[in-house]
Amino acid sequence: QEVKIFRALILGELERGQSQFQALCFVTRLHRNEIIPSESMAKLRQKNPRTVRQAEEVRGLEHLSMDVAVNFSKAAQLSSHIHNVCAEAKEAIYTREEDVKFWLEKGVDGSMFEVLPRGSELPELQRCRLCQDRWKPCICSYSLSIEWYPCMLKYCRSRDAAGKVSSYKCGIRSCQKGYTFDYYVPQKQLCLWDEET
Repeated sequence: QEVKIFRALILGELERGQSQFQALCFVTRLHRNEIIPSESMAKLRQKNPRTVRQAEEVRGLEHLSMDVAVNFSKAAQLSSHIHNVCAEAKEAIYTREEDVKFWLEKGVDGSMFEVLPRGSELPELQRCRLCQDRWKPCICSYSLSIEWYPCMLKYCRSRDAAGKVSSYKCGIRSCQKGYTFDYYVPQKQLCLWDEET
């Protein structure tokens, strides 16, 4: 179904009485050419696999408003991977309304989606970092960065004996990308990292 899944595990802060970790899952549409096909990756051997890699290209920060909750028990038809990847985040799986529209057109059951309250509809809904009351609902923000991922194939050129130039796949181009996700939480207590310091 062209699905991209981000999972974040946030460790509890013991000094705040949080002994458990918190899990979040963000599910978005995977666009073509966003990542190279797995078949291509399988064919290309990696030299020095233990080397710490630096991304060749830094792609811009993407800011996403995750305004829809995904029902974990029904999400398998969207992607079979959600069941494994998001198992710890059953109550915290989020997506975007524009991605939901795309999947609905592909025939996915709409009952797995629930539209969340938005700041534009509820003027009293603040960003969590500005909210004083830990038990009030607010808009949480979570940022993550993928330091290295295979984003494109590299092509090299060769010249045969007759001087004819041809290109062939000769490697993988790597990218780095950052994301910021905004989403509704029923209480600020679920978003304690999003505070001004």
